[in-house]
Amino acid sequence: MSTNLAVLGGNANAALTKEICEILKIKQTEVLVGRFSEGEIRVHIKENIRGKDVFIVQPTCPPVNDNIMELLILIDAARRASADRITAVLPYYGYARQDRKDQPRVPITAKLVANLIVAAGTNRVLTMDLHASQIQGFFDIPVDHLYAINLLSEYFKEKQIKDLVVVPPDVGGLKMARAYAKRLNAGLAIVDKRRASPDKTEVMSILGDVKGKNVLLVDDIIATAGSILEATTALKAHGAKSIQVAVSHGVLSGSAKQRLRDCKDIQQVVITNSIPLADGPSHPKIKQLSIAPLLAEAIARTHNAESISCLFDEIRN
Repeated sequence: MSTNLAVLGGNANAALTKEICEILKIKQTEVLVGRFSEGEIRVHIKENIRGKDVFIVQPTCPPVNDNIMELLILIDAARRASADRITAVLPYYGYARQDRKDQPRVPITAKLVANLIVAAGTNRVLTMDLHASQIQGFFDIPVDHLYAINLLSEYFKEKQIKDLVVVPPDVGGLKMARAYAKRLNAGLAIVDKRRASPDKTEVMSILGDVKGKNVLLVDDIIATAGSILEATTALKAHGAKSIQVAVSHGVLSGSAKQRLRDCKDIQQVVITNSIPLADGPSHPKIKQLSIAPLLAEAIARTHNAESISCLFDEIRN
């Protein structure tokens, strides 16, 4: 790997940054990301990055605002240190669910965050499984959008589950579910639900046959786990034999981990390590798969000016 490559990260997912550097067989650029006594973020890049191709790994996961500010300050520090090119590597893009005006007098915060990242001095963005693909267009710089579907589907393919049916927890996830079903040679069903509030939904019916079937619920984000648990209840009521879950980003906010632990109908929840999970190894139902090889390959190809379209594996109809 070229000595002109520099990979560094903030506090959002230090373990992922370290793993990426190990795969690339490079030394992680040393950087101090701390706090001053009043709480302001302090950043100091301790190595010379002048003229280098810099990749900053920082998912904007909870605490979202702290991690966004760390990212912006890291970008500014790299720009002022005369980095040749700065790529923001965002395994998880926070505020992605605020991507449109669905009510009067509300912001489009996903666009605001994109503006901030560009204004800070970013030349390119590398991200994965955006909640809404159109967020790519919120940036006025190149965006490489990767997907975790191959990693997750390969895990379940190896389990050789019979009578498998892939189910999205809502109609919006149908395209993703169809891609999983194609890869796993499985059936497809849909949970029809209505959203009563931003945090509460109501399942109306199940479209498709799940009776006596092994179900794989797929989604891009699991936050409070409300949608997953409601879908699980409905699927069990319609005769589903077993239920497993595959999700790209495990936000797992509030009491989500405990709710999943208490749910007897869910056998396993498989997520990626785009967001760190402190008690992942000890949680009886959560399995984390690493996206470090995928991101490392994308970083290497971007640095070497090679095509990374083979890594996109875009979800197609």
